Amino acid sequence: MTPVRVLTGIKPSGTPHLGNYVGAIRPTVRASRQPQVDSFLFLADYHAMISTQDPARLQRSTLEIAATWIACGLDPQRVTFYRQSDVPEIPELTWFLTCVCGKGLLNRAHAYKAMLDKNAAAGAEPDDGVSAGLFMYPVLMAADILMFNAHQVPVGRDQVQHIEMARDMASSFNHLYGEHFTLPEAVIEDSVATLPGLDGRKMSKSYDNVIPLFAPREQLRKLIMGIVTDSKAPGEPKATEGSALFQIYQAFATPEETAALARAYAEGIAWGEAKEVLFERIDREITPMRATYEELMAHPERVEAILQAGAAKARAVASPFIRQLRHAVGLRPLQARAAQAPASKAEKAALPTFKQYREPDGLFYFKLTDAKGRVLLQSAGHSSPQAAGQAVAALKAHGWAASPDLQRQAAMAEGVTAADVESALRALREAS
Repeated sequence: MTPVRVLTGIKPSGTPHLGNYVGAIRPTVRASRQPQVDSFLFLADYHAMISTQDPARLQRSTLEIAATWIACGLDPQRVTFYRQSDVPEIPELTWFLTCVCGKGLLNRAHAYKAMLDKNAAAGAEPDDGVSAGLFMYPVLMAADILMFNAHQVPVGRDQVQHIEMARDMASSFNHLYGEHFTLPEAVIEDSVATLPGLDGRKMSKSYDNVIPLFAPREQLRKLIMGIVTDSKAPGEPKATEGSALFQIYQAFATPEETAALARAYAEGIAWGEAKEVLFERIDREITPMRATYEELMAHPERVEAILQAGAAKARAVASPFIRQLRHAVGLRPLQARAAQAPASKAEKAALPTFKQYREPDGLFYFKLTDAKGRVLLQSAGHSSPQAAGQAVAALKAHGWAASPDLQRQAAMAEGVTAADVESALRALREAS
């Protein structure tokens, strides 16, 4: 089975807290260990510059976030873990995409529209406080994703628009220059766990109610002892429903441990005792990670070495791909095919074509037609557009005869020979 490439960006802003760990870090680390997942995780320091103009803070936060993920079990040998700014191909691709992205698409971006609405409410100029960085944010994000032809991008529902915009830019580029990009798919994280904070609201820096992930043991105990509870006395039964303390415990405990605390609630456990149970359970999980984190923070050169090794892995993919894209857009040595006149639109159109589409059965298909529109290949249904796109890419790269697995996924049309299919695929390769 072809590995699924999953890409996740982590903006280095602020110190991670327990909510970040439960909602994003722990599930992402676990997912990266799955055998058929090819994980790319990056520190989005270019993105952070849009909202952070404090160099020392950006540097410190980058170190904290990188050390946190490594301490929480991310295996740099298994995944590609890199800093965005260490891959110069990404800003180059950003420019390529800028040149095929309509301004109207960016005008519809949620973050930009929110700033316009805020300024309108305040009676300010529409673009007051809007940097070009904020406006171009979706293009940079698209470059992050398309640089590595990610199949899936886990996002919250508020980020789905950015994935759709990346697909739009990829489609525009593919239409102009040939099929180079896989269209990414958003994986919506509706089931992401959210933790209540010290005051019962969602744990968030904006509410100032967070518990830092690697707070020292005594500070952790003090913060947990400050979690807001009701006024029920020891011996009175207590409800688990709506209890911030119980919800936080449940995020760390096994089902058996959770059931035991639920019984203790029903039996009237004192709040102080319940908080002590919560503290010990969290500290048991965090302590070994805290030790690793503190060691990494004391030796930033180790973190830097890990990120540089990750950048080398990322660039091993990005460098040949950007060379391919440079050639596609015409940034070529002048002596290369210099005497050949540019192909006309008619000549470009007179090529075999892959067409991908979705049928009412919900599956995704592709077909290959020759320059005259005759169908050569018709695929079976695929579960996702990425799967269909991967099959198309493999056919283009390796041909029909060298792809026995793909021969089982697609059938030649009546009257078509293998030589017809090979000739069409060869024409596509030579034209790219």
